[in-house]
Amino acid sequence: MRLWLVRHARTGLTSDVCCGRTDAPADPEATAQAAQRLHAVLPPAFVWWVSPLIRAWQLAQALQALRPALPAPLADARLAEFDFGAWEGRRWDDVPRAELDAWAGDFAHARPGGGESVAALLARVRQALHASLIKGGVEGVWITHAGVIRAVRYTLCAGEQALPCSAHEWPVDAPACGEWTCVTLPEGTHSPARP
Repeated sequence: MRLWLVRHARTGLTSDVCCGRTDAPADPEATAQAAQRLHAVLPPAFVWWVSPLIRAWQLAQALQALRPALPAPLADARLAEFDFGAWEGRRWDDVPRAELDAWAGDFAHARPGGGESVAALLARVRQALHASLIKGGVEGVWITHAGVIRAVRYTLCAGEQALPCSAHEWPVDAPACGEWTCVTLPEGTHSPARP
């Protein structure tokens, strides 16, 4: 099964601000442009899931306006961006170095800002992948976030049970806002990994 991993359009926040679970809206014009590009390349039929955050739903709604015959997307909380807890909305330079070092020291299990661990992110993304495989037979589309896309890439590269020992093992690349990548999911269904 081929899965399209689509990142929402850009928000008004700058890259020096920690924006994970913060529900920042996307730029309307950038969203419309991304929807037009997606409309031009997506297959005629697909099953799709959308993060609950507004910036992802804006893109889903814009795409559905271009393809009114599409069934409504499925909301999936497992596709929400990584939760940075108390770091949300702060400039990265304002996060105390000791807190960043603590996360780096236990990259898989530490909870930056008291939010979510990478292990928890991987567990929910792997559960969503399992659900996507069950609906196999047609292509799938996720409208989601960079952190989720990195979690998919890590899982496909390292395996369903793997956890990163350090940040150096975590994928750096993700599609730019309003862009996407396609991955091929393995045949069959597997049990999702646990944190």
